[in-house]
Amino acid sequence: MLTLRLTRGSRPLVQLRRLLVAAAAAGSGFLLLYVLAEATARPAGSFPRLLWALLPLAATVHLAVRTARTDPATRPREGMDAVGLGPLHLALAAAASTAVACTLGSALALAAFLHLRGDLGGLPFDGAGAALLHTDRPLPLAAALTLLALTPLAASAAAAALTLRPRTPAAPAAGLPWGIALAACGLAVLGHAGPAGDGLPAGWALTAAGLVLAGPGLAYACGALVQAVRPGALRLLAGRTLQEEASRLGRPLGVLCAAGTAAIAAALPGRGGIAGISAPLGPLTAPAFALTVLCAAATLLAAAVEVRQARAASRAALADLGAPGSVLRTAATVRAAALLAVCLPVCWGIARLTSLALTG
Repeated sequence: MLTLRLTRGSRPLVQLRRLLVAAAAAGSGFLLLYVLAEATARPAGSFPRLLWALLPLAATVHLAVRTARTDPATRPREGMDAVGLGPLHLALAAAASTAVACTLGSALALAAFLHLRGDLGGLPFDGAGAALLHTDRPLPLAAALTLLALTPLAASAAAAALTLRPRTPAAPAAGLPWGIALAACGLAVLGHAGPAGDGLPAGWALTAAGLVLAGPGLAYACGALVQAVRPGALRLLAGRTLQEEASRLGRPLGVLCAAGTAAIAAALPGRGGIAGISAPLGPLTAPAFALTVLCAAATLLAAAVEVRQARAASRAALADLGAPGSVLRTAATVRAAALLAVCLPVCWGIARLTSLALTG
């Protein structure tokens, strides 16, 4: 009951973040149902389609976990043990709030899917979605419910596990060499496959994993870049703050870089890295990609909120020393500009190499 009151009594911004998680879960659930409907009509190739649909699902789970870590109801505070809110209870609260948001999204996805198929009444939009959703074939309800349960179960389990884990930052630059090596391996796989594009799933998975692994190192390098060449107080504050928070911001930054690289590769002329290859999810490929990008961007914003919460004491100390609020805002702008200055060329370069590898 206390967990429910903490969840319901949250601020509007916290509730908005939970609604974003529900919307993302609805989008990924709809994609899974579409893959199931495609499998009933075209069993051949259903497993690769399911693998591609798991990418938006993974991005949704990542967003849900980051949102749970920024939830005030799941943060340890002094005196909470006295009212029965120890670490285990906080983990259960994180799992419960995440499961509720994701289950709401999955239910909305099922309702929308059945409505578009005409299973809840007449066909809407003059039956425009009948052929796309294969209304001529029955939908296996047990399989549909199993797929829709993936998002709430995975997100709530990950949220509980990460809430129980101590929030100690790891060494940010340790994964940079391994990330570069994985990205190079992915480009090599793409180059070996050549214009046929047969190695796109494996090659792109390795490249994206390399970017995610290298994300903390990239953020740390951005902090070093800000402090280069006789820095003043403002640049020192921005750069060292970015280096201290590289472990928190790095992984969401890497996910966003991977999504941005795919977007740039798809927009390049010719085969364009991805544009010349048949869409793996048919007409829902573009919405699935847009959902992944939006989840990655929202996850990075949630990580920034977590960083802001963690540095509340530092901001209060600077304010006590007489530092104006404009200094803190300018330092945040400098950090964002440094991240863009480093990550955009990296994304463009890897996208260009991907295009060249697939072009042969």
